[in-house]
Amino acid sequence: MFLDFGPNKWRILRERLPRLYALLDPCRLCPRQCGARRMQGETGECGVGSELVISSIGLHFGEESPISSRRGSGTIFLTSCNLHCVFCQNYPISQMAEGEAMTTAEIAEAMLGLEHSGAHNINWVSPTHVVPLLMEAYLLAGENGLSIPLVYNTGGYDSLETLRLLDGMVDIYMPDMKYGDAETARRFSDVEDYPLHNQAAIREMYRQVDALELDSGGAARRGLLVRHLVLPENTAYSEVVLSFLDEEISGPVDVNIMDQYRPCYQAGQFRELERPLHGEEYQAIIQIAKSKPSLRLVN
Repeated sequence: MFLDFGPNKWRILRERLPRLYALLDPCRLCPRQCGARRMQGETGECGVGSELVISSIGLHFGEESPISSRRGSGTIFLTSCNLHCVFCQNYPISQMAEGEAMTTAEIAEAMLGLEHSGAHNINWVSPTHVVPLLMEAYLLAGENGLSIPLVYNTGGYDSLETLRLLDGMVDIYMPDMKYGDAETARRFSDVEDYPLHNQAAIREMYRQVDALELDSGGAARRGLLVRHLVLPENTAYSEVVLSFLDEEISGPVDVNIMDQYRPCYQAGQFRELERPLHGEEYQAIIQIAKSKPSLRLVN
């Protein structure tokens, strides 16, 4: 269940930071366990060393309605990613490392600025590979008055060891569940055992924050919101993903089933991915989701 440390939150985070940084070198932050000595100049499988590289920072109104709500989500888009999705729509950021290095102090100042601008939350987009540095920035911001919820917006390939150190720090988890099949994940995202690690991460996230909880205006305060992108020809094994959420998570689960797939980046090299999603394919998955009693659809 959600832990509220109250005024002790920042003290506890300060105590946890050395354990988070220990996972950075040799790198064990995500299930890849690449072992890169990132504090000594090596880059991990993600292509990042010990710097925070940022693509953009600003208010975002295009997230799910509980996240953007009325005043927008305070997004911080991290450069690079621990996944290598061949169809990534943000590939210049995730795979080609477009962005600029920033210090933790600069990121802390930016988070406080987003709150001052009216953001409902701070939304870290693709944070998995730089969690220790982000948490250091979060601590600095928190000690200077940051008070809005923190959203951990991830591709879903996260390790339990890292997530457990975030317990009580993250308010809203917004992970992808990309695939229900390991071989598909290997082909299209170059990761091993994605469903195994992804499902374990979802269980841990739900244990920490429970079902999505909204304030009186409809903005998320805490909880889990899962994203699933439907791929052509049911390539993502969507029913497996939805059945897991319905049968293995004990309580209501909020899910955004997304239909915006289009061939990008290297998708044209794969027969299954070389065309856009058909409307009837998406509607078939929506109907399956509606038949699952534990699922609540969000858009």
